Amino acid sequence: MSSSIYIPSDVSKDAVYQALLPQLEALISDETDLIANLANISAVLKEAFDFLWVGFYLVKGEQLVLGPFQGPLACTRIGYGKGVCGAAWQTGLTQLVPDVDAFPGHIACSSASRSEIVVPVLQGGKVIMVLDIDSEYLSFFDTTDQAYLEQLAVIVANTIPLDEHQGPS
Repeated sequence: MSSSIYIPSDVSKDAVYQALLPQLEALISDETDLIANLANISAVLKEAFDFLWVGFYLVKGEQLVLGPFQGPLACTRIGYGKGVCGAAWQTGLTQLVPDVDAFPGHIACSSASRSEIVVPVLQGGKVIMVLDIDSEYLSFFDTTDQAYLEQLAVIVANTIPLDEHQGPS
């Protein structure tokens, strides 16, 4: 297992994602522990892009429960369909929110958050977790982030054994 990740500097966001995805895939393919993998992914994304908050919420029963993250204190549980994370869980679609204050029902875990992207991780057609990323800047996320983070969600889903998570019955 690699103990370091190369993060290029002074290049486009696209180039950073292109450099990171294969490294993250290699990193998590050598480790079988879900929490360790999600923690490392969160740390790498936070370091690479200086996001305000990056982490995972895991589907457990009828709630999303806070998983590994990097950033300020976070909400611990989110209901189905509630806020941006709950909307991603409910729809199974990425939620790209340029202004969280304009999102109906937004849950403000941090008052510093201004924009957000939430990417569902699907396995067997069901959302098993979401990757949640916040920025303190309006309109920070775009379709470049969406495309690469959706690729990362597929990588994550492909490395998790089917019985590793506790999704809804």
